[in-house]
Amino acid sequence: MMPHANAILASLSASDAAALRPHLKPTHLQQKTVLYEAGDTIDSVYFPLGAVVSLVVTLATGETTEAAMVGRDGAVGMASALDGRVAMSRAIVQLGGDAMVCDPAAFSGAALQSQSLISRIMRHEQTLFAQAQQSTACMANHEVDARLCRWMLRARDLSGSDQLPFTQEFLAEMLGVRRTSVTTVARTLQEAGLIKYTRGKIEIRDVEGLREGACECYETVKEQHRHLLGELPSTN
Repeated sequence: MMPHANAILASLSASDAAALRPHLKPTHLQQKTVLYEAGDTIDSVYFPLGAVVSLVVTLATGETTEAAMVGRDGAVGMASALDGRVAMSRAIVQLGGDAMVCDPAAFSGAALQSQSLISRIMRHEQTLFAQAQQSTACMANHEVDARLCRWMLRARDLSGSDQLPFTQEFLAEMLGVRRTSVTTVARTLQEAGLIKYTRGKIEIRDVEGLREGACECYETVKEQHRHLLGELPSTN
């Protein structure tokens, strides 16, 4: 897959693209790989092509909740590479896939020479902050079934696939709920014909039905991205 499948790379000016191109290397991110923990030094900037990465908050008691999801719409570790290089949350590969990876020093050097790239980085960080805020409101106010519909649609948008290899345990961790809650909702969605669920794998069968069942946060996050960074590049 070519780098232009990533929205950030696709938006670069010719000069910015030329500055970064020698430093971009293709890689494959395996599902469940932890790219870094909160407090870790950022040693790579990732531009997902097919992979999807969750930015996760972990409590001292071990509970985890996803704050934001990044795929071909953005990058992981981009702002941290500019100053301090310290991760503020855990980054775990939610869906395995291809990505481009860049050395943080090389990325920082290119960015500090380009006002347009700095501006792009700032807008990207705004989208992540907006996602985290929306996730907080979503957890406090929306039911698990609506949140699960939203989450699956978002994962589908970023991966470009109707096949989502998720266990119920992983879904429960990302949503910050009990596994039994995910089991109940998944069964209901399957009985309604919206998904087909087998152990460790979800197949989305009715996208419009999921959209009707999702909370408003799905469209809100999409609109925030459109406003700040534009439309996602086509997967065709």
